Amino acid sequence: MTDPIYAIPDIHGQDALLEAALDLVARDGGAEARIVFLGDLVDRGPNSRAVIERLRVAQAQGRPWTVLRGNHDQMFMDFLDTGVIKSPHIRSGLSWLHHRLGGATTLASYGLDVTEDATAWEAARRAVPQAHRDWLAGLPLWQEVGDLLFVHAGIRPGLSLPAQDPADLMWIRDGFLDHEGAHPWLVVHGHTALEMPTHFGNRIDLDGGAAYGRPLWPAVFEGREASLLTETGRIALCP
Repeated sequence: MTDPIYAIPDIHGQDALLEAALDLVARDGGAEARIVFLGDLVDRGPNSRAVIERLRVAQAQGRPWTVLRGNHDQMFMDFLDTGVIKSPHIRSGLSWLHHRLGGATTLASYGLDVTEDATAWEAARRAVPQAHRDWLAGLPLWQEVGDLLFVHAGIRPGLSLPAQDPADLMWIRDGFLDHEGAHPWLVVHGHTALEMPTHFGNRIDLDGGAAYGRPLWPAVFEGREASLLTETGRIALCP
């Protein structure tokens, strides 16, 4: 019997939803369950700081948790490092501080009231603990577990993992979401919000839109078999 591994998709500052998802995992797999978090810990939701602290402390205490880096986590890091608020990957041209992207909400969780400009940079560098910055900078971009590949956004089909562009791992949609062929793994990802998690045969998108007030769905994998965790038990997630 394959040991189960759990996955929790894009949290986006929804610490209360994260707590509920972790409770479901603990009830299904015990306190020491192995969990992969698919990135996008921050932005849009009300308490990005609490999400980062919860996951950082749990890892420091030895929980078998892997936390991946998402594009929103990268934008937060880029702002703290350089003050940049625009990304070439944002097709709308909106800045990270725009309410639709949620950067200002992340900074608010650190006690900062900012508008859509870069003047908050120095204040943010003072407000965000160095421990949070160091932890975010150390997050990996993917986790391979047997026949499963956990990643935030997806992969460029046909390329080996070492050949993948880090930007694709955090941002890709075109060329991945529309790819119908098999991958070397069942790819488990978030990044593209759906009404609820969906199995597409060669990939599973677990992002059910917690950033927009929808549920945060934890999942369990036993080999390539996947199920969602709910208050009433497991629900098989099938193609």
